[in-house]
Amino acid sequence: MTDSPTTPAPSGRVPAIDVRGLRKSFGKNEVLKGIDFHVDPGQVVCVIGPSGSGKSTLLRCVNRLEEPNAGQVLVEGIDITDPETDLDAVRSRIGMVFQQFNLFPHMTVLKNLTIAQRGVKKRSKAEAVEVARANLAKVGLADREDAYPTHLSGGQQQRVAIARALSMDPDMMLFDEPTSALDPELVGDVLAVMRDLANEGMTMMVVTHEMGFAREVGDKLVFMDGGVIVEEGLPADVLANPRNERTQSFLSKVL
Repeated sequence: MTDSPTTPAPSGRVPAIDVRGLRKSFGKNEVLKGIDFHVDPGQVVCVIGPSGSGKSTLLRCVNRLEEPNAGQVLVEGIDITDPETDLDAVRSRIGMVFQQFNLFPHMTVLKNLTIAQRGVKKRSKAEAVEVARANLAKVGLADREDAYPTHLSGGQQQRVAIARALSMDPDMMLFDEPTSALDPELVGDVLAVMRDLANEGMTMMVVTHEMGFAREVGDKLVFMDGGVIVEEGLPADVLANPRNERTQSFLSKVL
């Protein structure tokens, strides 16, 4: 694993996520056009923007589910774009929650939470079950450990997915539009879990359309369009007084 020099956050700490000059193309379509931004430890950064603006691609580049064409991504000071970096070791610090829940339908909720713990963390069955049950309680699903995913609502499945990610003891969490596949009445329970994580100091990068959540919980709001960061700042400032015309136009349609 290789360490690379990185710019300290304003607090003097190394950023949890430091993105520099990031570019990503799919064929001739350049989706990310030189992205620079960082997430400080304990910070909640919400990324908003229209469909096709590059938000999810940016998130997927942060743990190299997508391979950048240029630029650097540093996670806690480690350059994960360096071919000599132990990518699996860095990924073990990053929890990821997707738009779709990606649970194993043939496994119980408890099994979904213990399989990676045992395979990756090499925990005993007893320890993995203890950790899983603690995280199911954290997301309000302690009584559903024996259920199968198909017997749960979408909101419950997403909370299971969050508990599964937490069971790997991540330093930070990435959320890719975690509520967009849910019925409106189920969104609140998932956002409540995310709000609790933020209050506990979890570093989070959240691609979202939930402006109320971004305003209430976010420490920084990033507006993307056309593969670039158009505007960023305190959520209350960006949402109430956007400076860029493109941001103004987008927010006028979604708020």
